[in-house]
Amino acid sequence: MNNTKPCMKITLTDTKPSIFESKVGGLGYIPHDGDFPTDSKGNQLRLLAQIECEKIQLDGFMKTGLLQFWVLNNNLIGFDWNDMSNPDGFRVIYYPEIDKTVTEPEINSKFVKNKYDDNSYCYFPVYRECGMSFEKLQNKAIYIGDREKLSDEDYNEIIGHKVGGYPYFIRSDPRDEKMLEYYDFLLFQLDTDGIGDKTVVMWGDLGVGNFFINSEKLKKCDFSDILYNWDCC
Repeated sequence: MNNTKPCMKITLTDTKPSIFESKVGGLGYIPHDGDFPTDSKGNQLRLLAQIECEKIQLDGFMKTGLLQFWVLNNNLIGFDWNDMSNPDGFRVIYYPEIDKTVTEPEINSKFVKNKYDDNSYCYFPVYRECGMSFEKLQNKAIYIGDREKLSDEDYNEIIGHKVGGYPYFIRSDPRDEKMLEYYDFLLFQLDTDGIGDKTVVMWGDLGVGNFFINSEKLKKCDFSDILYNWDCC
């Protein structure tokens, strides 16, 4: 039985990408006629990450365009405990084509502070903007029922940032059998991480965030039904 899946492992880089490049945090691309996504109360979401699709060398994945992940910077980071597919506090947006005439000042002019931006406690998991580099690997399936018994090699297989492959959870996989079958593709995993001695990403207390999609919907570039989860120690 083959227990590996191809994945694109992502390494965060100490760079300042443009609005058209892969990144975590910072200012995301928004077309001339677009705006920041919002929740049902009008609060703007914040860019968690965006990925240049040409960098993702996986079957069934888009070859062009930009894929974005937005979340609300409230205390739950846009997560709905009762419905992990409720997109009110998060959004996945795909732009098949990018208009390079869009400018950073233009996007900045659309930014409106929400009520969470001035919160004295920072809930948003990305501390500062940085770039991404990509490497295609075979990701081994690891059972994490007892994290303490994992070897360093096994642990390194499942942690980190990636597209595709097998996901990592601090506690356990929140998907039941039916959800496992339906949300079968790891669209994006962003783990707690740092560059040098500086923290770049932190989900709660050393947590990890995951986005899942049905692989057939991915082939159709249909991002209307996403499962979003994050957990921490």
